[in-house]
Amino acid sequence: MDQTSLVELKDKISSTYNTDELAKLRLLAFGRKGIVTSYLKSIGTLPVKERAKAGQEANNIRVELENLLQQQLDKIVSHKESIEDVDYIDITIPTDVTYGHSHPVMAIIDDLVKVFWQMGYQVVNGPEIETEWYNFEALNMPEGHPARDMQDTFYLEHGNLPRTHTSGVQVRWMEEHKPPIRVISPGKVYRNEDEDARHAWMFYQVEGLVVDKHVSLADLKGTLTTMIKGILGEDIEIRLRPSYFPYTEPSVELDATCIICHGNGKDCATCGGSGWLELGGAGMVHPDVLLRANIDPLIYSGFAFGFGPERIALIKYAVPDIREFWRPNIKFLRQFP
Repeated sequence: MDQTSLVELKDKISSTYNTDELAKLRLLAFGRKGIVTSYLKSIGTLPVKERAKAGQEANNIRVELENLLQQQLDKIVSHKESIEDVDYIDITIPTDVTYGHSHPVMAIIDDLVKVFWQMGYQVVNGPEIETEWYNFEALNMPEGHPARDMQDTFYLEHGNLPRTHTSGVQVRWMEEHKPPIRVISPGKVYRNEDEDARHAWMFYQVEGLVVDKHVSLADLKGTLTTMIKGILGEDIEIRLRPSYFPYTEPSVELDATCIICHGNGKDCATCGGSGWLELGGAGMVHPDVLLRANIDPLIYSGFAFGFGPERIALIKYAVPDIREFWRPNIKFLRQFP
């Protein structure tokens, strides 16, 4: 028998305090290809005069290993029971544990998703790197259209770009699904803008789309009213002002009564004394946009809307600077549990 392997096996048995490891060592000794088993099989190849002595040696080793395995198992069981009986404290566990919470902007998005989910909307996502077709042309903004200048776009190679809005997600959805359609598409968007208290080059947007028969501007206003009241409170009122967007007609701007001054505007720096805060844009989906998505505008109509959750978070939490939400300032973020 290989004495070196035998010594190593004994050392491993004596040093382990793991029952699974001990079971593996038992197989290493007595399994089909174990050290003792292999040695017993080799005895038959020895000369007749040497077999009795080799058999006695193998038996002694077998008994020794079995006793050693049982002794170690008894130690492991005894050690485990002694630990379980002791009421001890792990001094390495931190004592100043604090629990995290949702980022304030993410919390607004979650609240928006819940409100729209209750109204039967489906949440859909799409690529952040878009083609000019989905970001502009499918939305009624062909090459050279002045509305493209309003987007302040970053451009990449091969005609791609970081999306300036999530409307491309809605176009993709219309291409692949027949009406009725009722979806929202939250996500990051990118615009080549100088940062200030109200603007950032990367921000979140939540856009919605409804396409069905007999959809009207009244349906749009009812949806936006439900959304705003669900996020900012039942006492908030909205108004729609005429505006222009190339992919909706008619188009409107969405305002809500200032949550700080409750709409009276007196000495209110947040709303500039108007009593109203601008939240986003909306309108009835332009027939040309429906046609590009292979939807017949003579049968179906729809509305779309879009707004920034950061803007809503500014209003809800009375934060003066949008950049505060994305600075690595844990002390600031802990104010919004």
